[in-house]
Amino acid sequence: MSVEDINTHAWTTYGKRQLARAYTPPIPQRMAWTPWEGVGPGSEVLGDITGRRVLDIGSGAGHHAVHLAQAHGAHVTAIELSPTQHERAVSTHAAVPGVEFAHGDVAEHLAAAEPFDAAYAIGTLAFIDPHRSLPALRDGLRPGAPLILSLLHTDLHGREPSPEVTPREQMILLRDDPPLPAQMWVLASQLWEDLLTEYGFRVESIDLLRHPDGSTPVVQQLIRARRLPNRPVRVSSRPRTAKPPVAHAAVGVGAVLVSERGLLLGRHRRHTFELPGGTVEAGESFEDAVIRELREETGLIARPDDVRLLGTLVDHVGGVLRVTVGALVHAWQGQPATQPNETVGDWAWYPLDQLPDGLFVCSAQILTSWQPDLPIDHAPAHFTPFAYGTPHFMPPVAQ
Repeated sequence: MSVEDINTHAWTTYGKRQLARAYTPPIPQRMAWTPWEGVGPGSEVLGDITGRRVLDIGSGAGHHAVHLAQAHGAHVTAIELSPTQHERAVSTHAAVPGVEFAHGDVAEHLAAAEPFDAAYAIGTLAFIDPHRSLPALRDGLRPGAPLILSLLHTDLHGREPSPEVTPREQMILLRDDPPLPAQMWVLASQLWEDLLTEYGFRVESIDLLRHPDGSTPVVQQLIRARRLPNRPVRVSSRPRTAKPPVAHAAVGVGAVLVSERGLLLGRHRRHTFELPGGTVEAGESFEDAVIRELREETGLIARPDDVRLLGTLVDHVGGVLRVTVGALVHAWQGQPATQPNETVGDWAWYPLDQLPDGLFVCSAQILTSWQPDLPIDHAPAHFTPFAYGTPHFMPPVAQ
């Protein structure tokens, strides 16, 4: 039995049991994206849906669709794959104006329907392979249409979301009956964002929603995305696997600051003299890293326009590829000073013809890429310039 067949069977059994109980959830006064009342936003995240065509994915008993039609004047199509869940909705709400209840697969329905103005799924999209549902939603929504997804993030057992696009077993709970096993794509937020981006959506926000009193380990994530405008056909790209690449390189920056008193250097606790700089953090540009490290290590403030990247230095240390980007900072505010909890301090200005002995090798490499005539010995590094007029290769310097 396929994963989605397992899920269809589970939700069909669930609906059958709820029909036997004659249970119909009340029409909510406010859109609820989590099992907990009052947690998270309401229907405003869908935008103005008055008179708009809205798709409810995995609509269950149909109570959310009825709320949007009655309270906000939307024209809602409530699509449900489980025949018993569909029966629950139709038997109670079939006559509600503004709501159409459809039984079937959401991808197949979207392929035959006119594009929708908005779509949402409350806990349901995780039961469908995202490589099948997301391209169908892209093609079935108008450009600019919002897509709002409430998804499981951390389950009842406190298990974290998966870093891979694979389903795992989760239980559908019933009050008086045994739980039903199902298969869900419980994915990390970044993975959902990557998938949505790959299939033509822009993710606007991801919020993690928790029970207000912390009485359960369950965490829901609410993703607000928007279908990107149509664009000319382009060749797509995607990673060959969801696994991150094996780490094999260290990436850092170093900043050259020169005043009328000389070059700014600090002393590391291990007794090397260094330029301001450090490791590039995830999501940073090289310029951003230079500005942040300069502020954190020296207290000096610079702007992006004050930073000119020199180029990339590449060498190899202890089995690790080291990539260092040098930068020339030509303007800043403040006076350099030792900062709390930093490994480099005692900042001072050194004339270029009186540089101290014992420069940190990365700082030495940056300085000779900036001024090749400086009399500094260091390990060799390959240099690729960013700025016009900088040498294309820094030859090995004798130690």
